[in-house]
Amino acid sequence: MVRIISYKTRQKEDGTNFYLLEVQGGIEMVLSKATGQYYATAKKATVSTTFDEETCKGLIGSQMAGKISKITTEPYQYTIKESGEEVTLNHKYIYLPEGVESSEEKLATQLEEAFA
Repeated sequence: MVRIISYKTRQKEDGTNFYLLEVQGGIEMVLSKATGQYYATAKKATVSTTFDEETCKGLIGSQMAGKISKITTEPYQYTIKESGEEVTLNHKYIYLPEGVESSEEKLATQLEEAFA
């Protein structure tokens, strides 16, 4: 299960707005490479919607069946907001509805085709 924690507004090429739901998975314990200590974290992803802003606001706190999965992508630059440091990443997190058990390669291909 994932929980809807927020929504974001984006603008289409024609200038109209659309909304993304921000979803978060459950708490995971991760071992820090820097300190050797465990810390709690949760994966997040966004899901496009056809909803208006009021509907998105009303959905915050709701749960949806599914999971957040890490997939490999082409390398890209990302700036860490807190420090301003620019890093190169080659992955992203996506939401997968319950019952979807596709391979990472198949998902990566589908994403490339969708954004080509």
